[in-house]
Amino acid sequence: MESSWLETRWARSFYLAFVFCLALALLQLIKLYLRRQRLLRDLRHFPAPPAHWFYGHQKLIQNGKMEKLEETVEKYPSAFPCWIGPFQAYFIIYDPDYAKTFLSRSDPKTQYLYRFMTTCLGNGLLSLNGPKWFLHRRLLTPGFHFNILKTYVPVMAQSVNTMLGKWEEICTTQDTTVEVYEHINLMTLDTIIKCAFSQETNCQISGTHDPYVKATFQLSKMLFYRLYNFLYHHDIIFKLTPLGYRFQKLSQVLHQYTEKIIQDRKQSLKNGVKQDPKRKYQDFLDILLAAQAENGDSFSDTDVRSEVNTFMFAGHDTLAVSLSWLLYCLALNPEHQERCREEIRSILGDAPSITWDHLSEMTYTTMCIKETFRLIPTAPSVSRELVKPLTFPDGRSLPAGTLVVLSIWGLHHNPAVWKNPKVFDPLRFSRENSDQRHPYAFLPFSAGPRNCIGQQYAMVELKVATALILLNFKVSPDTTRPPEFSNQIILKPKNGVHLHLEKLTECQIPRCND
Repeated sequence: MESSWLETRWARSFYLAFVFCLALALLQLIKLYLRRQRLLRDLRHFPAPPAHWFYGHQKLIQNGKMEKLEETVEKYPSAFPCWIGPFQAYFIIYDPDYAKTFLSRSDPKTQYLYRFMTTCLGNGLLSLNGPKWFLHRRLLTPGFHFNILKTYVPVMAQSVNTMLGKWEEICTTQDTTVEVYEHINLMTLDTIIKCAFSQETNCQISGTHDPYVKATFQLSKMLFYRLYNFLYHHDIIFKLTPLGYRFQKLSQVLHQYTEKIIQDRKQSLKNGVKQDPKRKYQDFLDILLAAQAENGDSFSDTDVRSEVNTFMFAGHDTLAVSLSWLLYCLALNPEHQERCREEIRSILGDAPSITWDHLSEMTYTTMCIKETFRLIPTAPSVSRELVKPLTFPDGRSLPAGTLVVLSIWGLHHNPAVWKNPKVFDPLRFSRENSDQRHPYAFLPFSAGPRNCIGQQYAMVELKVATALILLNFKVSPDTTRPPEFSNQIILKPKNGVHLHLEKLTECQIPRCND
């Protein structure tokens, strides 16, 4: 009798628990169904390409075939809804008038992407919104002032020199076809560590064996993989996977690296050592710690670490990609490469090194940099979450809560905006042509209040690196291994960029004074 009573009670408890879980699951399914119906209703005025019932347009975005997006841009003018799975949709725009309306507002960045980055980077400018973002933007802006950037030029040239030395050794010992992206990635990392921390690194020599370098490489891939695999969007599910466990470990590598440098600098300041007398410039950490000293509790140690991680992680990778694509475009267009080289030689003349003043004279080289940004934008999109309804110039509108993505790639390749958009033509950016162009047709660094704070830093390093490379090497493409796009938040070369390097012996000036 006792056993029968216990069995009955246990069965009843199990039955109640089962019914409760079933009710919760049913409630969740109803919520997802209603969400899908709401999205279909909100986006009904905008036609879209055919989508898979479960995966949506995931394959269109994830496979890196940007040609597919170009076909969509031609077929669906201005914008289209893009489904990621059955219950989540972005609204992708690529029209300059749409972009102007969109970027003129102060909608926050969508946390759908950036919440995945906080584990490894913390809450920096990339992910912050509201008053705290405004405070951080104001405090960090002095770090990108021209007077600060001017002092970085010899630092950048020194790092480029190290890379050129490696290329010279390669050209004398083996075939001169080189995968340049890995070399450039290490060079930009070397540069940004010096500009951020004034730390001398050996990363260009030790390569990807450095734990910090390996962590930055792998985290970028993992972030992209998680973003476009909606099954990993839930934090608990992701953390329980091997990928999530690896992501946590690599994030710790970043945090430990930056935390040690920050604490060492603070200890030096506490001991009265203000700056290494051999160092002739203020680094990024100097500016952050000075801002913290002036603003007390509103800019904490955690905030400092987050901004350093953001600057390091975002800065070196985007610059490596930009310079790699620039060299590839110049390799494919030797007439423009030679014109840049002639311009640089005429500007530098007999100068012992490249200087800040030389950069403003590199007009044609600057046009080639901009045309590369148009043809292959480093960051192919930016996203916002609407806090209030948005009405476009054609009268169609979106409700609050919609996730809107500005496709910079789609905008820059829109045949309604650019004539022959696949052709590399730097003269698009001559003064007369620029004056006739829609102000929101070219947005490599976005626009509005949340434009890229580091865009001047990027342009300075690209000019320095391009000038020194073209003075020493002629680049041509390896036609047997053309690069492929890999859309990992930024537009990376999937298998690297292979170029044929020809050492020039008629260099008119030294590369730089180290």
